[in-house]
Amino acid sequence: MLFILMGPSSTGKSSIATELNKELKGEIYTGKDYLRFAKNKNYAWNKFKSGLVKISKEDISSSIIYVTTEKEDISKLRDIKNAKFIKILSDLETLKSRFSKRMGGNLPQSVEEMLKRQLKEWEEIESDLCINSSVKKDKKIIIKEILEII
Repeated sequence: MLFILMGPSSTGKSSIATELNKELKGEIYTGKDYLRFAKNKNYAWNKFKSGLVKISKEDISSSIIYVTTEKEDISKLRDIKNAKFIKILSDLETLKSRFSKRMGGNLPQSVEEMLKRQLKEWEEIESDLCINSSVKKDKKIIIKEILEII
């Protein structure tokens, strides 16, 4: 089974992927991990995608979780049957708080504007499930919600 966790930076995608993988015991790929399949970017992506297509045809006993912040990756993966697209969003104040911590407590106006743009862009991306990581939920409940869409 193929799970694609997608959304802007600092929404909790990697944390959710780690928890989900405790249940699935599969593999997690993030961002540009696909580049380890070849030196040529296009060849590496095609090889990676063919592996994703193969895994998507199998049952849940064989799973991959792909975590991405890149919207163009999503459009390249839409044609994979049985892939489950899970969008992880957060409200702006939570994102600002998380980014501020990363930047030593100072959040420049330009970064705040970037976060607003990213959030708006991701809200328009279709998904099988949307999780708001600003809402405090037990991780087990989130994983249950994800597994229910299979």
